[in-house]
Amino acid sequence: MHYKVEILPGAFRALKKINTEYFIRIRNAIFGLGENPRPQGCKKLTGRKAWRIRIGNFRVIDEIQDKTLIVTVITIGDRKDIYR
Repeated sequence: MHYKVEILPGAFRALKKINTEYFIRIRNAIFGLGENPRPQGCKKLTGRKAWRIRIGNFRVIDEIQDKTLIVTVITIGDRKDIYR
């Protein structure tokens, strides 16, 4: 099953501001969500219907809709700021 990956505008703007080294790693992780929406190391966040993926010091927060096969990337950011 292939999931459709959607990136919200705010997450896309945040991704464009990230330096090249992390940009490539984060981009590859996001594209990989279409094949495997829950990759090894991802965690379900408490208090909301979202998942977290770690990429170095950055985090990708996404929601997975299994019935419609859609993964929505909500936000991307540094670990110290992402949960606020």
